[in-house]
Amino acid sequence: MNTQLPILENPTRRNLQRLFLLRSVMIAFMLAATLTLFYLKIPLPNMPIAFAVGGMLLLNFMTLLRLKKFSNVTDQELLLQLLGDLVALTVLFYFTGGYSNPLVWMYLLPLTVAAVALKREYAWLLAAIAVSCYSTLVFYYVPLSHLHMHYLAGKSLDIHLVGMWLGFVVSAGIIAFFVTRIGQSLRDYDQIMASIREKSLESERALSLGTLAASAAHELGTPLATMAIISKELAQDLLNQPEQLQQLEIIRTQIGRCKEILSSITHNAGQSRADAGQGLTLNQFLQEAIQRWRDTRPATELTVDLTNSSSDPLIFTDRTLSQAIQNLLDNAADASPERVLFNASWNEDTLQIHIRDFGNGLSDEVKKLLGTPFFSSKNGDGMGLGVYLTEIILAKFGGTLTLSNHNEGGVLTVVKLPLQKLRIEH
Repeated sequence: MNTQLPILENPTRRNLQRLFLLRSVMIAFMLAATLTLFYLKIPLPNMPIAFAVGGMLLLNFMTLLRLKKFSNVTDQELLLQLLGDLVALTVLFYFTGGYSNPLVWMYLLPLTVAAVALKREYAWLLAAIAVSCYSTLVFYYVPLSHLHMHYLAGKSLDIHLVGMWLGFVVSAGIIAFFVTRIGQSLRDYDQIMASIREKSLESERALSLGTLAASAAHELGTPLATMAIISKELAQDLLNQPEQLQQLEIIRTQIGRCKEILSSITHNAGQSRADAGQGLTLNQFLQEAIQRWRDTRPATELTVDLTNSSSDPLIFTDRTLSQAIQNLLDNAADASPERVLFNASWNEDTLQIHIRDFGNGLSDEVKKLLGTPFFSSKNGDGMGLGVYLTEIILAKFGGTLTLSNHNEGGVLTVVKLPLQKLRIEH
């Protein structure tokens, strides 16, 4: 289970990047159309065209600088960019035939971007401005002569109709390419927000569990103290009965462990790396965690293999991480009380732990629900928090937990843990 959140990128910034590309295509098409008309010896007003295309080039250059230097882009900035495009197009069309210009379809491109990327009020504002500009060009424009009919290779061509055909082809391609990407950007953003909301709910559940744990630690302190006193008195009475005394020692050991766990809940809560105590080598840390578990489950044979490595980094001792390893060993021992395999290997960057049991494995239903709070696969014998809490602990250090059925039977548990956050620099 990978609990790391994806990087949340500003969707408006991504839309501005795509508007930059869209404007580049518009500029390239206008330059190509202008060169074609010059080649066909159709007279065009040079200065207005240069002014309009140059203005869009300048706007694109400013956009490029803006995207390189700053990360945050607002809706208002995107609106101003689109208004700049409308102004440049209106100037171009005014001096090149007005509403009869075959490139007038380009008005639709900024509107399409606005409809997808901006909120409703801004989109309607841009639409009203575009309609006003188009309507004005119906009455006020500089007409072009010899625009419609031209002879090429012995065939008559209607330049206006050819321009309209090219306009449809280009606009269809642009809309299919750019607008679908903008829509995907918004869908990706919604998915990221849903993931963030899910992580927030998990944090709330973890906080609730922490509150319950603190309350339970307070309430269980008194009965455990009473049990410790009574077991000590019983030990005095059973001095001449070594068999019963040995069983009583097991009970006293378990009581002592319960008291230690409860006291650590409040002692270790909020403990920072600075006051986490003296560090241990990774090998020593694993040996201590394994020994603590063996003390509580002496009947289960644990076969340990700590792969020798050229490095044995010094890490700070985190009690919760040790508890996470013990939780996984407990689950394995519950499924396979006779024998459990434990293998750990590491390099400079990563610790990898494999725990295998010889139980019945995981059913499809259990695989789907494993890691859900209060879900237990132990037929009512567990609280259903072991895997869930282990995933939370590992996620704090950037680690992952994977459980799968082993080819030869049982469950294989794999922990991958980066050592960067645990390492103590010399």
